[in-house]
Order: sequence, then C-alpha cells, then structure tokens
Amino acid sequence: MRIVIIGVGEVGFHVAKALSQEDFDITVIDNDPEKCRRASEHLDVIVVQGNGASPKNLVEANVDKADYVFALTRIDEVNLIASQQARQLGANKVIARLRNQQYSDTSSIIKPEKFGIDLVIHPEKEACSEIVRLVEHSYATQVMDFEGGRLKMIGIQIPYNNHIIGRSVKEICDDSKEVKFGIVSVIRRNKTIVPWGDFIFEPNDRAYFLIKTKNLDELLNILSINNHKSNRIMIFGGEKIGYSVAEILQKEKSIRLIDNRRRRSEQIAANLSDTMVINADGTDLEFLKSENIQEVESFIAVTKDEKINILGGILAHQLGAKQTIIHINTTEYLPLLQELGIGSVVSKNMATVNKIIRKIYSDKTETDLIAFEEMDVDVIELQAQVGSKVTQKSLEEIDFPSDSIVGVINHHGNLSIARGNSIITEEDTVLVFSKTKAIPKIRSLFGL
Repeated sequence: MRIVIIGVGEVGFHVAKALSQEDFDITVIDNDPEKCRRASEHLDVIVVQGNGASPKNLVEANVDKADYVFALTRIDEVNLIASQQARQLGANKVIARLRNQQYSDTSSIIKPEKFGIDLVIHPEKEACSEIVRLVEHSYATQVMDFEGGRLKMIGIQIPYNNHIIGRSVKEICDDSKEVKFGIVSVIRRNKTIVPWGDFIFEPNDRAYFLIKTKNLDELLNILSINNHKSNRIMIFGGEKIGYSVAEILQKEKSIRLIDNRRRRSEQIAANLSDTMVINADGTDLEFLKSENIQEVESFIAVTKDEKINILGGILAHQLGAKQTIIHINTTEYLPLLQELGIGSVVSKNMATVNKIIRKIYSDKTETDLIAFEEMDVDVIELQAQVGSKVTQKSLEEIDFPSDSIVGVINHHGNLSIARGNSIITEEDTVLVFSKTKAIPKIRSLFGL
C-alpha cells in the first residue's frame, strides 16, 4: 500500500511512525528542513522537502500511485489545495485535517468534498469529545466506547489503599462472577503490561477495564470507586477546545472559564450566557485559592501552551481539585505526567492520529483498529475464518501471544466478556487487545 503524508509535524510524524511498522510504502512531504531531517533519521520513509501543495512535489512523491494521501499541515488552506491537487493527479483516497470546523457545516460555501476529500478530521472537535467523556466519568483517566456505546473501556488509577492491591486478576474476577469484566492492560511505572490471570496489582497501577456499559456501576462498586458526577467545572483557556467544552456542558453544569486576555474573555462572556467567564491567570496560586479550587470537581487546562496547561493541572491537583484534565500537543511529556499521576491527558494531535490509523486498518483488513499513545496496546476487531485455529479450541487452550488478550466476543450482536473457557466461532467478531508486534500472529490464528 502506498501512502503520501503532506506535513510531517507532530500528527504527520506519528501517523508515519505507526504505519511504518507495517509493510507500507510511505512518502512524506514538508517544507521544514528540520522536520524532514527528523523523519529521515527516525522513520523508514521517503522524504520530499518542499511545499506539499505544489504539483511538482506531489508528482515527485508519486501521488498518482497513492492509495492514501493525508493532508496534515497546520494550515487549512494548504490542506485543501494539496487535497485537490492530489485527487486530480490520481490519488485513490484523500484525508485532510481541517482546524476550522465551519468547513463541515452544511451551510458552508467551501465544501471539502469539492476538493476531493473523502474524510475530514477536526482535531479540536476530537479532543473536545474526549474531554466531555472524561468529565462524565470523573474517576477515570481514559474512557473509550466500543460496539456503538454498549461496551466501555475505562482507565482507572488504582489508589494505594484499594482492596485489589496484592491480589491477582484471577482472584478479582473469581470473586465477582456475577459481573463479568476484562482487565486488558495495565500501566506500571510507564511500562505497559497485558495482564493474564496471575498478574498481581500494585499501588498506583493504571488499569484498563472492559465492561458492558449497563454493568459499569457494578464494576465501580466492586472496585470501591466513587462514581461521583462532576457538576462544578473550571476550564482554563478560552481557545477552541475550552470554548466548545463550555458550550456543551454549560446547560447541565456550573462552568467557570478562565482566560487571561480581557478581550477574549469579553467575547466568550457575550456568547456563552450560562458560563461564568473570569479574566485571570489560571496558574496564579492566590487566584485559585480565592476561587475555592478544592471544591472544583473537574479542572480542565486547555490553553494553547502545553507547559502552562501542565503547570495549571499540577497546581489544581495539589490544591485539591477532584479531577484534572490536561491538554498537550506533543507526547514527550506523557510519561512524566503518567508517573506523577495527576490526572488525565488529552491530545488533539493524538486523537487525530488515532482516527487516521483506525480508518487505514478498517479499509485494509476489513477490521477496526485503535492505537493509543497512553498505553502501548492496540485494539483490533477480527472475525475468525472458517477452520481457523481460534475456532478449534477454547481460548485457554490456544497459544496466544503473551502480550495479547481477547477482550469481548460479539455473537450476532450479543456481547460477552471473554474468559479462558470461551470458544470463538466463525460467526463471531472479537475485540483483541495486543501490543503491535503480536498482531501478525493473532491474525494468523484467525486465518487472516
């Protein structure tokens, strides 16, 4: 498969990094010499330095033979023009990142499909959706829906005094046979572990549970986790993400939005009548104390500056905010934030990367795949072929890679959490949680 990536910044680089692990022919285009050098040194790709909207550079990148072209620069107009050029030159499918969400409005004069774009991704919109999910589940570090919302994956930081500390996965599951759930991944000291039955929990493990949505409250009771709903929200930053989150939540929750620019604060206040807008600095210690930060249930740091967001999140956490959500642009701070355990981390860039990766794998293998930056585990949906190895025995009798685990089995729409004695048939679709290197072997077990 041939792929051309226009723009090799944070998003383009991580898309290329994820896809270069497969047998893809990848070419990247960027006019920044430093970004081109980074891609050349760290990725197995062909690099074309130059303007990604230039027909000359697109021809050099063999766009006419591309199965996919990703227009991922930071400038919408460049992405639109590059997409149009790529389509006219013969690219099969075009995906573009557009920051201006008005392009997707039905009333918009400029429509992406007129530029040959098959799929538009709005980074801020993806990040906003993720933040809203986290606010609704304030006990979680990550929330992901599967199977049309009937299934959830919930990331939970296990407190040092929780009763599951020192116990194995098997013991915990055996004690809760009335509620079936899976434990599909654990992050411990920045290392991702796929836990099997003998895995023993330690304090501050970040565990990822798979559960039917209707049984979520029962799981939280088993884990002694308080499912308290966030009603008092403080948003630090009035850019697109902060504004959109406030707009969505203001009708149901008490929202205070903090921005240090007076004019921007006035604009937001004029448009969001149910949001209290305060012109102040969200990293000012005395200000946070005066606003009774200890009573805030969700503190959301979404300014343009990720360092300011980190500082604001740390201060809010230390001063007693129940939940902190921090937006970052790059991923270099992620291991540190996980180690500190101060809250949830959201990245509009990684949300964009994940959507692109998912689209690629859906088209390539007729399966769905989700890749997470937070944990070194992919989620892949597979259907067993007739006579494949996974249909011959129960799961516990099959030689699955140790860094993979079957999470859920969908049999004609009926979902069941997988157990060792589960048997997969060719009529089932299955969600498998696995490290990337194990996926080829898993596919072979499914006859793919």
